[in-house]
Amino acid sequence: MTYDIVKSLHIIFVVSWFAGLFYMPRLFIYHTEAQEKDEVVKKALSDQFKIMEKKLWWIITTPAMVLTLIFGTWMLILNPALLEQGWMHTKLAFVVFLLIYHFVSQRLMFQMAEGIFKWKSKHLRLWNEAATLCLVAIIFLVELQNRMPWWKATFYFFLVAIGLMMLIKLYKKISNK
Repeated sequence: MTYDIVKSLHIIFVVSWFAGLFYMPRLFIYHTEAQEKDEVVKKALSDQFKIMEKKLWWIITTPAMVLTLIFGTWMLILNPALLEQGWMHTKLAFVVFLLIYHFVSQRLMFQMAEGIFKWKSKHLRLWNEAATLCLVAIIFLVELQNRMPWWKATFYFFLVAIGLMMLIKLYKKISNK
């Protein structure tokens, strides 16, 4: 019973963490594109985006990340046999990537708050998809565990990645008309 409660809390905070990871790059895109506006509009939008980014990051995204890690670690303590399974090692590698993604996004937020915009909106759109790919990979790993050969899982992973890239290009083509 305890394991199921901890697992449920882990999933709830994973969803919350990803909500922040998905929305933050969108705010970065809009914040970056606001820099092309006239000075008055640019300042008003930038001030608003700084507030939105800060609140999203410190009230939702980062606390959800911390709680995801706490409940995920607690699950492993309650069921250490999970660490003997290959799929879990791969999942944890994706979690490490997500942590790197999280802190790179935080650095981007700090830079934008200082008026430093190193990334173009098209790069931020691609950055946004990295979290999506991690989510897809993690869900497949957890759900299928060792029931699918690695080569098949890799194939599907890249198929999803290519599909996302095609959708981004299609969106860009449609939005430019």
